[in-house]
Amino acid sequence: MPPKRPIALIPNLLTLTNAGLGLLAISKAIDALTAAGTPALFDQHLEMACWLVILAGVFDALDGKIARMMNAYSDLGAQLDSFADAITFGVAPAFIAKALLEHEGLAHPRVHFVCAAAFTLMAVLRLARFNTETEPDEASHASFKGLPSPAAAGMVVATVLMYLSLGGSIEVEAGEPTPLGRGLQVLPLAWREALTTYLLLPTLLMLLPLLGLLMVSRVRYVHMVSAITSRQGVEGLVVIVLFVLGLYLAPVLFLFGFGVFYVFGSLARAATKKKGVRGDDDSEELAA
Repeated sequence: MPPKRPIALIPNLLTLTNAGLGLLAISKAIDALTAAGTPALFDQHLEMACWLVILAGVFDALDGKIARMMNAYSDLGAQLDSFADAITFGVAPAFIAKALLEHEGLAHPRVHFVCAAAFTLMAVLRLARFNTETEPDEASHASFKGLPSPAAAGMVVATVLMYLSLGGSIEVEAGEPTPLGRGLQVLPLAWREALTTYLLLPTLLMLLPLLGLLMVSRVRYVHMVSAITSRQGVEGLVVIVLFVLGLYLAPVLFLFGFGVFYVFGSLARAATKKKGVRGDDDSEELAA
């Protein structure tokens, strides 16, 4: 029997923080539903729930990275990480999305539940598969088979935040509109209402099962933290600086755009690569 690895304190504390933030996000989503009669308070609670999920993603990125750097990987840590991710990136975003969909009455509540449940169940399956197929070494974390659950959760909450931003209630700081808020003032109110009602809400509903399927797919997704930290010299610093500046200028729009690029850009690359392979095979058959 191989010797047991010691339980690493710091990575596991980061993982538990991730789980705690996920539970707090669920609590804030519940608070939003209880304040459904006060639109401003509903938006405030739901916005906080979304940012808590995104913050949890930072801790999730750090715990594994630190565990590998310290050579402090343990079976307990791996299982704990999956359970925490199931709460924060499986249950919480589905709950947040369902809270918004129920509040706006987009479709029948059963439809909302089925889409939200599909997201959560696929996230659990994806995490279980990850545990059985992935080794703890750094090379195994350069890319993922299937969309990572934190990225799927980020796409969901970024869409919710985009919905709240177009409504205008969260794009105000100290009584003044944010840069994105000023930009949105150019659009007529009727256009913004049409975008939220007829575009973003249906998109959110369809995203839940779609992202769930991408999580259990075999599409290759790059590990963003590993990709950035592996860049040497000025190139890595430029990427980090641009990322920080984007978040500072328009955090909601930047996260939404980055999420669309990451989720669907990788899907498009995989489809193009597969088409190229089929084309090569057809050429070889014709040559033969």
